[in-house]
Amino acid sequence: MFATPAYAQAAGASGGAAAFAQFIPLVLIFAIMYFLMIRPQQKRMKQHREMVATLKKGDQIVTQGGIIGKVASVRDDELEVEIATGVKVRLTRGSVSQVLSKTDPVAANS
Repeated sequence: MFATPAYAQAAGASGGAAAFAQFIPLVLIFAIMYFLMIRPQQKRMKQHREMVATLKKGDQIVTQGGIIGKVASVRDDELEVEIATGVKVRLTRGSVSQVLSKTDPVAANS
């Protein structure tokens, strides 16, 4: 019963190598979380920003609320979307979740 504290004190005096060995799993966990969670989320955010920045008149979109419509006009940070014939709503660019079909620019015939 009295020998247990003596063994605990002797085991703790090993030095800096043990502290470094305890630090390695923490670094590995952070690296795994970065590659499995943080990096893919940043890529998705970048793709969404690019998609929203390239919206133009005539694109068919889906909003975060599930409304499907066609872009009628584009302003700075605002879109006017036609969801039915004669029915237009104003949305912020950030509320667009997906572009279903993009309008192609008309090619100049020479």
